[in-house]
Parts: sequence; structure tokens; C-alpha cells
Amino acid sequence: MPRNSGKTDIIQVEDQFYIHAESSLADARTLVLLHNDTFAIFDRYGDIQPVGLGQQGLFHQETRYLSRLELQIQGHKPLLLSSVTGEDNVMITVDLTNPDMEMPSGELLPRGTLHLYRNKFLADGICLDQITIHNFGHQPVETELSFAFAADFKDIFEVRGQHRHQRGHYLPDEAERNGVVLAYEGLDKVLRRTRIHCSGTSALGASGEITVPVRLGPQQEKVFSLNVYCECDGARKDVVSFDDALLRIHCENKASPLASIDIYTSNEQFNDWFNRSRADLTMMLAHTRFGPYPYAGVPWFSTAFGRDGIITALELLWIAPEIAKGVLSYLAATQATHLDPERDAEPGKILHETRKGEMAQLREVPFGLYYGSVDSTPLFILLASAYYERTADTLFLRSIWPNIQAALDWIDRFGDIDGDGFVEYARKTESGLLQQGWKDSQDSVFHSNGAIANGPIALCEVQAYVYAAKNGIAAVADDLGYSNLGSGLRLQVEELRRRFSAAFWSDELGMFALALDGEKRQCKVRSSNAGQCLFSGIASKAQIIRTNESLLSPGIFSGWGIRTIATEENRYNPMSYHNGSVWPHDNAMIAFGARDLVEKDIALRVLTGLLDLSLFVDLRRLPELICGFPRRPGKGPTLYPVACSPQAWSAGSVFMILQSCLGLSISARQSRLRLHYTALPEAIQRVEVRNLCIRDSVIDISFERYAETVGINLLRRSGDVEILASK
Repeated sequence: MPRNSGKTDIIQVEDQFYIHAESSLADARTLVLLHNDTFAIFDRYGDIQPVGLGQQGLFHQETRYLSRLELQIQGHKPLLLSSVTGEDNVMITVDLTNPDMEMPSGELLPRGTLHLYRNKFLADGICLDQITIHNFGHQPVETELSFAFAADFKDIFEVRGQHRHQRGHYLPDEAERNGVVLAYEGLDKVLRRTRIHCSGTSALGASGEITVPVRLGPQQEKVFSLNVYCECDGARKDVVSFDDALLRIHCENKASPLASIDIYTSNEQFNDWFNRSRADLTMMLAHTRFGPYPYAGVPWFSTAFGRDGIITALELLWIAPEIAKGVLSYLAATQATHLDPERDAEPGKILHETRKGEMAQLREVPFGLYYGSVDSTPLFILLASAYYERTADTLFLRSIWPNIQAALDWIDRFGDIDGDGFVEYARKTESGLLQQGWKDSQDSVFHSNGAIANGPIALCEVQAYVYAAKNGIAAVADDLGYSNLGSGLRLQVEELRRRFSAAFWSDELGMFALALDGEKRQCKVRSSNAGQCLFSGIASKAQIIRTNESLLSPGIFSGWGIRTIATEENRYNPMSYHNGSVWPHDNAMIAFGARDLVEKDIALRVLTGLLDLSLFVDLRRLPELICGFPRRPGKGPTLYPVACSPQAWSAGSVFMILQSCLGLSISARQSRLRLHYTALPEAIQRVEVRNLCIRDSVIDISFERYAETVGINLLRRSGDVEILASK
């Protein structure tokens, strides 16, 4: 039976939560904050409510430390005036006021008498909430603010819907001076505590609620903070002040690898998209002991993913190579060293994902350290060679060279399961991922008749990654003194190029087939995977031309971007996760294939489509994906309801697509900036890139669009970097 949850407008039916249609909670929009291993999803009041699937909450190390937080004035829900996330993503601000209220004295407090102003941000396992209440009335006001709270300590996989047969146990709430402590001891024997502390005022803590008495004369205000501390394994966090913690976060952001990026265009909408993307990436850069690492996305992927981290680093490489160094360092340190079928681990294999929660520690899910990605390992090598080309950082490449050699060995020994020269995947246990490419939905690899392909599966883009990885690292091997290895790798890639074209190209499709199944039959499906082959160099000029034509056809290009599969395919569904949707990062990697080409139609079309998309999404923040419905005149895009937003590689897409249009490549080894056939879309007449660092040199450069060409002007150059432009 449904049950009403007390003072709120929420009704629970089994595991689902519903709200009265007339309730203000019917607004499903949320506010997101993230700092390192802590993230929070609030409603627009700055509260946490068990609404819908119950995604809201304060999470730390993939456990929900706060599952409810609701502010009320004298038992009444305040009225929302506005709420916004700051341009730098550090803080959310919420303006509230009182409804018409009958006070305990019997007098009426008119609506709009009290103004409540909330500032909230996160800092390493702490949520700080500063509340300012101001009396704009002409009479004194005596009332109280109450904060109802709860902590279910659910693992992130439980929140996503995975059922657990057993859980740990909750400890009794502990009252403290001006606060309350909630605690849970998990089956992993870890004690997790949520400590809620009110500072700057007196407060009364009780089970499930903290009350703050308020007495205000006319035009008086009161300021206090309600801070939530996420404590793990007995460690008690020090009480921090709001101002001190905020100053530290701002100092961190100023030191971010993205802080010095200065790109401005003539299109303010593009600037908004670009600036929001940069702010999102700054927020998602976790500070690890190996350097910065972009966490994948909020809410479900707020942790280190190998593939996501590598692709995000590639997107940002031309402008912020320090991120690539952090990603490479982290993945080298977590590289698999032995066989572990439960984790799909093999010596030399690069991480798929890591998890810190209770279920991962107990191996209820295999993702504590999980290696079920077929592409993370070649992408690791690819990023290493690209980082070296961008920075000439010989010392660092030498430090991870054993990891690169182990990754190369994995490709040849374990990646090529049946010895046919292609890298395939097949999970080792039923708990692992069935599909282990970037499209990891269970139904994402299939034949033209819709039948799911049997493994081992060789994806087309994975072979292209291997080609680019071996080709790129061969040059590094030469420079580091391993010339025999370099020569051997070049022979391998030429053979791979020949065999790949014969096995994967389909004249019928006008592109490479999606994959080969376990019997080496082509999965003849028009897919975006084929587009991701083009930046690697594995495709011939004729294959590139035909593939780009196919990708820009109405069946694949939706108007907002390139679909994951064409509308004609058997399993096409514009609302599916991988079979017809549009992913910004996928589009960016496809556009990247045009970086060195004379013809840049595909990069320009992708940039224009995603720029238009940014106008229709909250905060100009591109989500993980959108639905693949065709663009309709005068209508916005159809959003995917549970897409991660923000997500790192979606935020990074604008950097890579712009680089592709500019035709920009950097060789620090040669102290050279190359501009290959620069083009700009009609919507962007001018681009300025400032503070672009190439070894010890710094340049400012501008691009001006004319009717038939793009003019390039060097605004500043310090150092002896060479600039070459092809027109």
C-alpha cells in the first residue's frame, strides 16, 4: 500500500517514489556539485528528496551519506524564487521566501516577508550549506527553521537499482552539541558516519531533524551554516569554516591545468558552451596521488574509468597535456599484473573502472578493479605516443615504458584471442560485461537481421586504435633507443592495415562493418564506430571519402549529430542507449578524423549541430547522450532521461571538434605548430587562442573567417616555435 511520508508531498509505492501533481516537487530539474570523491544531487531548493528513482543525495566514495535533507520554515515548505549553479561550478545558490503562514502567536506572516539565501558547495567529503535569513517586514518575527534528514548509506549500485540480499546494520543516532551523527556499519566492517553540524547559531538536534530558532527584528538578518561531514572507518573530519573551505576550493581551481586556457570566439553561444565545458572538466578533475584524473560523469560514473579518462585526455591534449600525464600515471599504476577471470584481468591490461563502495569491496560487483574493456589498452598506448608528440617528455615516457611494453604484449598475447591478427573480447565470467567496447549495452553488437553477434567480437574501431597505438609508439621507441622494436611495430601495422581493409570494409555499407563475430562474419551495420576509425590513419583516402558521405547521410546524421547506428538498421531505436542515440564524444572522435584533411565538412557539420544542441540544454552543458530523433524545424532535441550530466568526455568534445576545424596539430619534438586547411562554420567568424604553450614557447593566434578562406594571424610568440599553415 502507498504510504505518505509525513510532512512532505511524497508518496512511496514499494521501491518507487511519487509526488502529488500540484506539488512544487514536480519540477524534476536538479543541481549537481562534485569535488574529488564527493558529489551531490539536489533539487532546485537545495534539498535532497527521495523522488522518482531516488537519485538525489550526498555521495562520498560511492556511498550515499545523505538521502534526505529538507528545509522548512515553521513546518512549511518555502517558496522557490530562483536557484543557479555558478559559472565555475563551485557553488549553487538558492533564493527562497516564506509562503503565507500563521505564526504560533496566531498572527499571519505575509508571503515574501522572509528571504532565505542558501550557498552550498563541496570540499573533500564535506557539504557546506550557508543560510542567510533576512526579515524584510516591519514587525519582529519569531520562528524556526527545521532540517529533516536521513542517511540510507546505500552503495551507488543499490541506488542504481541492484538488489542486495544482505546489508550491514544502522547504529542509533547520536546527539551532539548543535548536531547529530548517523552511522552504519557495512558488511565490509567499515563504519560510515554522517555528522550534521550547525555552526554560527544554537540548534536543537533530535532523531531525523535539526531545529534552529530564529528571532529577527525588522530588516535584521541571521547567518549560519549547516555542514555535513562524510566520515569513513572511524576517521573524524575537522570542523571547517565556510569561508576557509571556499577559499581553498578557489585556490585549487586557479591551479587547475585548465585555468590558463584562454579561447574566445565571435559567437557568444559557443563561448558559453566552451566555458561551461571547461568549468565542468575542472570540477570533474580529481586530485589523485598520480596527478589529475577526469572522473567520468555524475551520478553513475563519478570515479576513474580507463576508456573515459583516456579519451577525455585526448580531447584536451592540445590545450592541457598535464591531464594526459595524470591519466597515464594513474593507469600505469593500476595496470593488471596477473590473471583474474572474475575481474577480466590479464597481465598488461589497462583498467576499465575502479570502485570504492561497500559492494565493490565485498566483490558483490566485480568493479573494485575491473578490466573488462577491450579498447583501454590500445588507447593507453595511443595516448602515451600522442602525449610524447605533444610534450617531448622523454623522462616520463621512460618511466612508464615497462607499462607500455606490457600493454603491447597484452595486445598480441591476450587481446588476439584466436590468433587472426585482430583484437577481440569475450568476458571470462557471467558477472562481467558482455560487450566490452565503448558501446557496452548487451544488444549493441548485432547482425543486419538484428541477431546478437556471438563472440569473440572484433570491433572495427578497436583495430584502428591498435593501428594508431603501434604506429605512434614506434616513433617513441626510436627516440628512446629501441629501434628494433620500432621497426617491428611498423611492419605489424602495415600488415594490420592490409588485413583490416580486406576483413572489415563493406562496399554495400559504404563504410567499415561494425564488427566481426566469432566466425569472422561481418556485422553489416552502418554505425558511428566506422567513423572512429578515420583519425587513426588505417583507412585509405577512398574509404575516408565514402565513410564521411555515409555518416552525413540523413539516416545517420540526425541534424544534432551523428547517430550511433543508422535509422535503416534492424535494431535502430532513437531512445536506446547505444542503438540510435547521439553521443557528443563519439561525434568529436569522428570529427577528429578530419583534422588533417582538406575537406572538413564532417567536422563543421558536427560542430554546428552540437553548438545548436547546447542552446537547448541546461547551463549549455552537453549531456552524455541525447535521443536520435531527426531534427525538426522549430523544435528542440529530445533528451535522454537518465543521461549523465555533466560527463567528462561530453564536456571535452568541444575542445577536440574545434581542434579538428582549425586543423591544429602540435609537435613539441620539432617545436612546431601545424595548421592543416583551417575552416570555420558560418556561425563562428573569429577564434582567438591565447597562452598556447609548446615546450618553452607561448603563442597567441587568431583565425578570421572569410568567404573562401580563413585568415591566420600570429598575435604573440615567445620562443622559437615554428608555425606552418596549409591552405
